[in-house]
Amino acid sequence: MELTFRYAQKEDTALILTFIKKLAEYEKMSEEVVATEELLEEWIFDKKKAEVIFAVADGKEAGLALFCHNFSTFLGRAGIHLEDLYVDQEYRGKGIGKGLLKKLGEITAERGCGRLEWACLDWNKPSIDFYLSMGAEAMDEWTTYRVAGKTLEDFGKK
Repeated sequence: MELTFRYAQKEDTALILTFIKKLAEYEKMSEEVVATEELLEEWIFDKKKAEVIFAVADGKEAGLALFCHNFSTFLGRAGIHLEDLYVDQEYRGKGIGKGLLKKLGEITAERGCGRLEWACLDWNKPSIDFYLSMGAEAMDEWTTYRVAGKTLEDFGKK
């Protein structure tokens, strides 16, 4: 199998949304997907707030990594936050997820960023085991907090 990587282009927006929906289904969160092609095009390509890399296996997009920059005040420089990593079922176990993470590691280093970070659902043992096998460390003393939807709309008013 020949594995290559390419950055997504605007014309890939529908494919990006397809992968997002497959990931949401895997994570049992399909009902939370409200993204549309129009929103993804605006925020990824027009506003340039995120980037997407496809893993291409034998000429077919087999997986993707969607990521953006964050910033570490302690390191004094940017990092990369991996929001979504997904490999199609038929391609799992063939090194594609590992390839995507290694490619992101290269991008992180090339850009002079201080770290590559992501979150994983606690029940997703196969992914956790995979990440640990790659040398990632769980940040056990940190909890992610989120404000969204109506709470976000009202957040600044409190």
